[in-house]
Parts: sequence; structure tokens; C-alpha cells
Amino acid sequence: MENQKQKKSFGQWLKTSITVRMLMVGILILVLLIPLSYIKNLIQERAYRQEEVVREINQKWGNEVLLYGPVLKVPYQIHTLKKTWDDKTKSYSEEDIITIQHAFFFPNTLNIESNIESETLGRSIYESVVYTADMKIKGSFTTPNFETQDIAESDILWNKTTVIINSTNLKGIKSNLELKLGIESYPLRSRYTQNSYTNTLETKFLKENSLPKENAIDFSLDLIINGSEQLRFIPVGRETNVSMTSNWASPSFNGNYLPNPKTKEISQSGFNANWKVLQINREFEQEFFGELPQINSSAFGVKLLIPVDEYQKSERATKYGYLVIALTFLVFFLIQTISKIHIHPFQYLMIGLALSMFYTLLISISEHSSFLQAYAIGGVSVILLISMYSKAILKSFKFMGFIAASLIALYTFIFVIIQLENYALLVGSIGLFLILGTIMMVSRKIDWGND
Repeated sequence: MENQKQKKSFGQWLKTSITVRMLMVGILILVLLIPLSYIKNLIQERAYRQEEVVREINQKWGNEVLLYGPVLKVPYQIHTLKKTWDDKTKSYSEEDIITIQHAFFFPNTLNIESNIESETLGRSIYESVVYTADMKIKGSFTTPNFETQDIAESDILWNKTTVIINSTNLKGIKSNLELKLGIESYPLRSRYTQNSYTNTLETKFLKENSLPKENAIDFSLDLIINGSEQLRFIPVGRETNVSMTSNWASPSFNGNYLPNPKTKEISQSGFNANWKVLQINREFEQEFFGELPQINSSAFGVKLLIPVDEYQKSERATKYGYLVIALTFLVFFLIQTISKIHIHPFQYLMIGLALSMFYTLLISISEHSSFLQAYAIGGVSVILLISMYSKAILKSFKFMGFIAASLIALYTFIFVIIQLENYALLVGSIGLFLILGTIMMVSRKIDWGND
């Protein structure tokens, strides 16, 4: 009889002990970290899949466009005196060894007008933003200066002078390229470039009347090219002016130089932007001897963004999954403790799994709809499910209403934090402070003596 009383008292203690309940709830929260981690991995896997599909779309349409040029390329001779000892004559013989090198001269002025027609291309449930850029390139070359290198006029091979343009994404070019120099036109042909991010386009040798030997000479070029994600330019002109117009409403201006804020306009119908870069603003000179420098880091331009990334928002939402589960369990724990209603650990587990299902609903629905609609559908579904389940285990409409109101407030709070960027920390801190204050006030009614 005494053993049975001891068993009953121990079993009753397990059901009524606040300490045991708290330990049980804590263990269940730790167990539910497992499905949440799997959901995070699922979101990352879907995001990687999206990146692969977008990359494949961009490769077929045309990758980002970076324009470097035009640049005047003038070959010149370098004389090296080689002395050789002759045993027969017992004297040195001298030989003039001539090597050919190239000088590169950037334009005096460079003006680029670019009209960007953008669109979205989709495959399955994924989409990428691509564009067709129609560019008008104009400028002028001044007389090259070889005096800094002490190169004689007779060593300059003017008859083998060419103009080159470096650019990425030759595959995206949709027009025959002809560079007009003065009154002459020169087609541009691709030239093999090893281990370089950009590809080289080069004209044939320039005619005498196209050379800026004595006077400046104007150039112009029309270019239509398909690209994706970014359009950038390197400011090789002594004065570089770039203007862009586009029908894309979500641009991100990047690179070393930002557009003029007074002329920049962004609206729902697109954007307009203008840049002006002077030589004094750059970190490189107007002429180079030997080889062209790697100055891709000086590029500037625009990146066309898809404004809503559902996977990013879903991943941010899952970061608050632990908070949602912990606070929901805490609400049930307080109701159980204050009202003396017994809730089985299995019932806590079912509630936790229902909360975890919200994130699978969110990611799956958002792939076919907007994030707002997916969040609303997933939230309403989970709140209804848990509210109806709480009515079954708590036997009270009052408690069911309290659970529903708590979950609505919690999911609304999380949604607001996800949407905010600059004020997310501030709003989150204030919200958590208010939640903590509410819990402290409610917990005063609990008899902590029953441990």
C-alpha cells in the first residue's frame, strides 16, 4: 500500500511539478531544432537551384557587359645595341636589335549614350532579368605624345596603327561593329585573348587620313548588345560622359563612381542616370607603353535587380523560428500552469511540428506566388490548426481565442521585422522587451512553490 502511495505521489508530482514541465518544454524546443535545420537547408538548396537556372539563362542570352575603350594602339621600335666579341678580328662587333612594342592612348573625350530595354526570362518557377543595350559611342583622339619615352618619330610605325576595344560577352553583340574615324569606317574583329576577363576587338591598320598625327580626330560607334545583370564602363576618356535610360525600375548603381544625384531619376517606368568622370578622378594615366593595364576595378555602371528575392525573405523568417516555437510553448505553459490543465508532451510536440510546417508552406507557396500571399496563407493555416487543436486540449473558447490572438500578434511582429531593414533591430528590440514585460506580469500569478 505504501509503495502504491509512493508511486501515485511520484506520478502526481511529475504531472504537477512546474520544474518538470519547464524541463520538458525545453527538451521539446531543442528537439524541434532538428526539423527547423532541415527546413533551412531546403531553402538554401532551392536558392542554389535558382542561382544555377539564372546563370544558365544568362549564359545563353548574354552575361554582364563591361566596355573598355576605344583605345588607339600604335606600334613603335625599340633599339637594343648588342656587342659580340670576334676572336678573329680581336674586336667587338655591334648589332642593332629591333623589337616591336605598342603604345596605347586613351581618347581625349568619350561620350556614351545607352538605352537599356530590360525584360524577365523565366524557366520553370525561376526568372532572371536580361536586357538589350543600344549604345551610341562618340569621342575624339588627340595627337599621341611619345616624348615621355624618348621615342624618335622615325621609330613610330604609324602605318600599323589600330584601334582596339575590350569588352565582355562578345556572344551578346547583335550588330556589325564599324568604328568610324573621321571619314573612314573600320570593321572590328575579335582577337584571341588568353587568360583575360575581357575580349579584344580590333580594327585593321588605319589609313593615313584616320591618324591623329597632327590634329585630333573624331570617332563614333553604334553597338547593340544583349546582356544580363550588369552594364559597366571604364572611364578611359580624359573626360568621360555616360548617360543611361532604361525601363527597369529597380537599378543598383555600383562601381567607383555614382551618377549625378541632381539628374538621377528612378520611377515605376524606369530610370535615367548620368555620369561625368574626369582624368583627375581616376587612378591611371592617358597613355601606356608596353601593354594595357588591368583597370577593371575602375568600372562603374548599373546592376539590374529583381526587387523581391523570396528565398532571402524565407530564410530570414526561419531565423525567427526558434523564437516563435519558444514563445508559443511559453504561452501554453503559462495557461497550463495557471489553469491547472494537463497538457501531454505529445501535444506540445504536435504544436511544435505545426509551427515548423509554416516554413515549408511559406517556401513552397512563395515559389508560385508573392511572399506576402505565401506568408498570409501559411500563417492563417497554422493559426487555425493550432487554435482548433488548443480548443480540444484546453476545453475553453477563451483560451483558444487567447492562443489565436497571441499567434496573430507574433506572426505579424515577425513579418514587420522581415520587411524592415534599417529599423529591424530597433523594432525587434522594442517588441521583445514588450513580450518579456507581458510574460513577467502574467508569471506573477503562478505559484512557484510547487516545484
